[in-house]
Amino acid sequence: MPASRTTRPMVPPSVWLTAGRYSGTSAHDVLRRTLHRLKDSGDIDSFLELPEEPPGAGPKPRHDAPDLVFQARVRVAGPVTVRARLSVGPGTGGGRPWVLVAEAEQPWDPMWPSPTGMFWPVDEPDMEWNHDAATGLRLGEISPLPEDDKAVRRLMRDCARNANGNGNGWNIHVVVHEAMTTDDRGRMPLACWLPPGLRHRVVEHRAAPHQLRVVNWALRDCGVEVPRGGAVVLPGNPVPDGHDAGEFSVRAVFLDGTRPAGLVDAVTRFAALPRPLPAGAEVALTALREDWRLLNLEEELARERRLVSLYAEALEAMTTSRDLYREAAESAHEALAAYREAAGAPGVRALPPGTPAPSPMRQLARTFERLRFGPRARRPSPAGEERRALSAADVQSTSSGP
Repeated sequence: MPASRTTRPMVPPSVWLTAGRYSGTSAHDVLRRTLHRLKDSGDIDSFLELPEEPPGAGPKPRHDAPDLVFQARVRVAGPVTVRARLSVGPGTGGGRPWVLVAEAEQPWDPMWPSPTGMFWPVDEPDMEWNHDAATGLRLGEISPLPEDDKAVRRLMRDCARNANGNGNGWNIHVVVHEAMTTDDRGRMPLACWLPPGLRHRVVEHRAAPHQLRVVNWALRDCGVEVPRGGAVVLPGNPVPDGHDAGEFSVRAVFLDGTRPAGLVDAVTRFAALPRPLPAGAEVALTALREDWRLLNLEEELARERRLVSLYAEALEAMTTSRDLYREAAESAHEALAAYREAAGAPGVRALPPGTPAPSPMRQLARTFERLRFGPRARRPSPAGEERRALSAADVQSTSSGP
C-alpha cells in the first residue's frame, strides 16, 4: 500500500526533477559528448563525472546503485546558480533508467531553461533519452492512445497512479481529445507552447474522435473526465493539495496550430501545486546536496574554512578534557600526600608486625566519614547498637528480679 501524502516529504520550491529511460546503447558517450559541447559553447559553467569507487575502497555498492553519475552547474537569470545531478542506472529490457534532480539558489521559475538540456541533446532528431520512466512513452511528444479498450484503461490507470510521484512516474500526464481528425497543424505537441522548465516533464496522450467514451470510462477511478474536444490534467494518486478537477479541465482545445492558452495555463498551475517527492527522489536529492563535488574557488575556500572551524572545535574539546583530567589527577595526588603525611605523623600507633597496610582508598573513605559526622560524633555501628541493647536488657532484668 503506498505511503500517505502526510508521511512523505514534499518537493522543495527550489527543486526541479524528472526521470526517464534511455533506449540507446551508449549513454555515457552521448552524455560526455553533450557535456563537452555545452561547456565549450558556454551553455553550462562546468561539469564533472563522478569516478567509480576503486575496489577495496569501501562497502560494495547497492544493487540499485547508478552506473553513471554526472554533475553540472549553470547560472540562470543572472547570478542564480543551478546545480544538477544526473544518474543513469544499469540497463534492462526497457532501456537504462535515469534520474535528474536540480536545485537553484531560490524558488524555481518555470521560465528558466530545462535542466534536461544540461545533459541530454534536446535538439537532435531521433532522441533516445526522452522516454517516460513509467509508461515508456516519449516526453514532450504526442502519444496516440492504443486502439484496444482494455489497453486504454490499463494505460490510464498506470498514468494516474504514477503521475504525481507514486511508483516510478515523475512527470505530468495530459489527455487531449480530438473533436475531429486533425491535419498537420493540429499535430503540434503541447510541449512547444509550455514554459521551458516544463517541456521535458509532460506526457501528452491524444484520444481519437471515437475514443471519448472509452477514455472517460478508463478515467472513472481518477474522478476526472475529458470534455469533448477538450483536455484534462490527470491528478495522480495521492491527489495534490489544492487540486480541483474542474480547475485543470479545459472544455475546448483548438488543434489548429494556435497556442492553447487554457491548456498551457492548466498545466502550469498544476505543476506549481505542492506534491510529495516521488519514490527514489529523496535519495537523489540527498546525494545532490551531500555529495556535491563540483566546487568553484569560493566554495572551495568556504569548505576549507568550515573544516578549519570543525578542527578548532575538536581541538578545544580535547584541550578541555585534558585540563579536567589534569585537575582530577592533581587532586588525587594531593589526597594521597595528605594521607601519607597523616600516616607518618608522631603519636600514630604503629601496626603490629604482619598486619597488612591499610588501603589508601579505605583511609580516604574514613576521612570522608569523619568529615561527614564531625570530629566528636562517631558513626554508629550495628555492633555498638547491639551491645547497648544487651546492656539495657541486663539492667532491666536485674532491677525486676526477686
